[in-house]
Amino acid sequence: MVEKFQAFIVDQDDKGNVSHDFKKISKQDLPEGDVLIKVHYSGINYKDALATQDNNAIVKSYPMVPGIDLAGTIEETNAPGLEVGDEVIVTSYDLGVSHYGGFSEYARVKSEWVINLPEGLTLEEAMIYGTAGYTAGLAIEKLEKAGMTIEGKEVLVRGASGGVGTLAMLMLDNLGYDVIASTGRKNVDADLKELGATEVINRLPDNDNKALASRTWQAAIDPVGGQNLPYIVKRLDNNGSVAVIGMTGGNEFESSIFPFILRGVSIIGIDSVFTPIKLRRRVWRRLARDLKPNQLHDIKHVISFDELPQAIDKVINHENTGRIIIDFNASK
Repeated sequence: MVEKFQAFIVDQDDKGNVSHDFKKISKQDLPEGDVLIKVHYSGINYKDALATQDNNAIVKSYPMVPGIDLAGTIEETNAPGLEVGDEVIVTSYDLGVSHYGGFSEYARVKSEWVINLPEGLTLEEAMIYGTAGYTAGLAIEKLEKAGMTIEGKEVLVRGASGGVGTLAMLMLDNLGYDVIASTGRKNVDADLKELGATEVINRLPDNDNKALASRTWQAAIDPVGGQNLPYIVKRLDNNGSVAVIGMTGGNEFESSIFPFILRGVSIIGIDSVFTPIKLRRRVWRRLARDLKPNQLHDIKHVISFDELPQAIDKVINHENTGRIIIDFNASK
């Protein structure tokens, strides 16, 4: 291991202004943990981009290395079951929030956060997925446990142009579901259909005053949330479910009780941060097998580590599509 290595660090001054820059740090600067990982790939999530902005609610302490996802090889370990040279994945938990994250050539983490790379998946592919893909896979896993089947009606995916939405759509199509993609972006219908959407609809309208509406979808994946959520709930088929992942549309909603007691519908909350480890491993195995779409590489945009600041600007300004992947080997 080199004595000094590159990390992308955000810091905050006494006035609350956040700055970010590349700095050389050493192994001694890394937080506590029993596994040291040489990072090969990371990915940029919107959460990571927000961590570079003033007055953000992402970073819990400064200075911080952002990056809630990383994939690499173990350099040092004291943890049972993990060996030097193992290819591993770490996503979510406190990574990049209160514990130095993936925007660094090396990372030290807790062994209970580490997932061995499943057979059938490369380190790069793990980061094309990242937290977005893992969350989409977890939503599908829970929806199928709740009764979603390929014999049922169509499945709605909101925010289909975003990271979670795009990957959810690809996975559902790969499994054989008919997918209805909802997006607020213009001129993307052809692209979404090429990625697996059966039909593309505009952003959902505001909630209406109906207690129930026609049974339209058997299930939905919703990274948006907000006041449109009841619009989905009242249009689910009997015993249908909606997996709620995000709140870019707001953190509150009002709904009638009728869809729940007359149709038996369910709202399933998806927590990708503190998923029990056995379920986390199961979802990653599925991401390497039946959930793995043929078009996975079609949505990646690979950059070198030194291109990170410009890529973050694109994410903040919603100018990117697909998944931005940092290849640490490309920066050499």
